Amino acid sequence: MKASLLLSLLLVLIDSVHAEIKLPALFSDGLVLQQGKPLAVWGWGAPDEDVSVRFAGQTQVTRVDLDGKWRVVLDPLPANAQPQEMIIAGKNTITLKNLLIGEVWVCSGQSNMQWTVSQAGNPQQEISAANFPQIRMFNVERTVAMTPAGDVKGEWKEANSQNVGQFSAVGYFFGRHLHQVLKVPVGLINTSWGGTRIEAWTSRESLEERPCAAQMLSDWDGIRQSWDATAENAKYEVAKAEWQALAKKINDENAKLPAEQKKKAPAAPRPPEDPTKTPHHPAVLFNAMVAPLIPYTIQGAIWYQGESNQKRAFQYQELLPNMINDWRTRWNSELSFYIVQLANFGNGQPVSKEAGTADTWAELQEAQYLTAITLPKTGLAVINDIGDEKDIHPKNKQEVGRRLALWALAKDYGRAETVFSGPMFKNSMIEGNKVRVQFDHIGGGLKTRDGGELKHFQIAGEDQKWVWAQAKIENNEVIVSSDAVPAPVGVRYAWAAWPEGANLINAEGLPASCFRTDEFIPSTLGVVSPFQEVMKAQAK
Repeated sequence: MKASLLLSLLLVLIDSVHAEIKLPALFSDGLVLQQGKPLAVWGWGAPDEDVSVRFAGQTQVTRVDLDGKWRVVLDPLPANAQPQEMIIAGKNTITLKNLLIGEVWVCSGQSNMQWTVSQAGNPQQEISAANFPQIRMFNVERTVAMTPAGDVKGEWKEANSQNVGQFSAVGYFFGRHLHQVLKVPVGLINTSWGGTRIEAWTSRESLEERPCAAQMLSDWDGIRQSWDATAENAKYEVAKAEWQALAKKINDENAKLPAEQKKKAPAAPRPPEDPTKTPHHPAVLFNAMVAPLIPYTIQGAIWYQGESNQKRAFQYQELLPNMINDWRTRWNSELSFYIVQLANFGNGQPVSKEAGTADTWAELQEAQYLTAITLPKTGLAVINDIGDEKDIHPKNKQEVGRRLALWALAKDYGRAETVFSGPMFKNSMIEGNKVRVQFDHIGGGLKTRDGGELKHFQIAGEDQKWVWAQAKIENNEVIVSSDAVPAPVGVRYAWAAWPEGANLINAEGLPASCFRTDEFIPSTLGVVSPFQEVMKAQAK
C-alpha cells in the first residue's frame, strides 16, 4: 500500500514538472522586443495545455501541441523605453520584468566580432563611460551541436560598467550609435566564435543545395565516419613523445650556443579533436547558436567573419550569400544584413612591393563586396584604413561599429541624408592607353586621405603583367594609366592584405573598397574544402 502511494505521488510530481510552462533563455527579464513587427513568443509545456501571453494590452491564447511546443504572435508595437511586464500563464505562471521595445540586432562572426570592449581601444574609458540602461546585451554561450538545438544559454544584461567589458565591442559600438541617434532601446544578441568558418554558421540543408559545398561536406562526413578516438590518441602520444625528445635535444644544444645561433623548437603537436565537437564542422554553430534564436523577432544582423575562409575566397562568393539567404528563409524575413569587410592586415607575410601578387585576403574582400552589391538589403562597412599590419584584431572597433550603424541608419531608419559608404567600384571604360573608373557612393566627392597623389593602383594588359600605375581624380572619376601598358585590360586598387598607402576616400572620409576590373582567374578558384587548404600548404 505504501509503495503504491509513493508511486502515485511520484507520478503526480513527474506530471506537474512536465506540465510547467517553460521559456527559451531569450525570454527572460530585461529583454528588448523589436518594434513595428509581429512578435513571436514561444516555449514548451504539456501537450494540450492552454497557454496565454499578456503584454502591452494584448492577450494571445494558444494550446501546447503534441510535441510539447507552443507559440503565439503579438501584434506590432511601437518603441517604448518604459519597463513593462509580460505574463505567460498555463498551469504555472511566469512574469518577465523590465522589458523594453526598440531595435534588436544579431551580432555574429568570428574573433573580430567576439572581441570584447575590454580588448578594444581605450577600454578603461569606454567601460567607465558605459551607462546605457536602454541598451541590453545577450551573450550566447559558445557550444556546438550536430542537430538543431532548442535553446541557448545566456542572459540579458544592461550596458553598464559592470557588464559592457565582456560584450562584443563591434556589437556594442554599433548598438550605442543607433541608440544615441534613434533615442530608442536597443537589444544586441552576440553569437560569435573566434577562428570559425562560415560553413559552421550555415544549416546543413542549405549547404547541401550548393554544388560548391559538396566536396567539403563529403570530406567532413568521411572524417566523422572514420573517427577512432583510441587510435587518434595513440598517434598523438607517439607524436608528442617524438616532439618532446626533439625539443629536449634542441634545448640541450642551445645551452651551448650564443643567443644569435640558438635554434627554435618546433611547435608541439595538437591533440586530436573529435570532428563532432569542433566548431569548424559545417552547420554545428548554426545548430547550436543560431537555430535556437529563431523566430525571435529582429531587425537584422551584423557580420564580421572571413579571415578563416580566405584560402577559399572564391567559394566564399557563394557561401556568404547562401548563409544570408538561409537565415532569412528560416526567420521568414528579409533581414537587413551588414557585412564588415576584412581590415587591412599583413597576414603574416612580408609586405609585397611588387604589383600583381596573388592575394587571398583581397579575394575574400572581393567576395564580401560582391555579396553586398548583388544581394538585396545588404551593405559593406569598409575598414581597410584602420587595420593593424601585425595584429589580425585591430583595436579601433568604435569606428567599425559606427560605419555599420551608418548603413542601418540610412537603409533601415530613413536617414536619407546619411553618407553611409565610401566609394564602391561601379564600372570601367578603356580609353586608349587609359582606364576610366566610375564609382558609387562618392558622397561629397572623391579625394585622397592625405591630400597627395592616389596610391596603390595597378594596371595590366592581356599578358597579365601588373605594374604600378599613375592614377588621378577627374570629375569624380579615377583615370588610371602606365607608359608600360599601352593596351590595358584591367585595373586593381588596394589589391593586397596590407595595401600600403591606399588612400582613395570620399569627402566624408569613408574609404574606397578594394576592387578589380579584370576577369583573370583568381588564385582560390577550385579550392572548396578546408582539407584542400591543408594539402595545398603541404605541397608548397
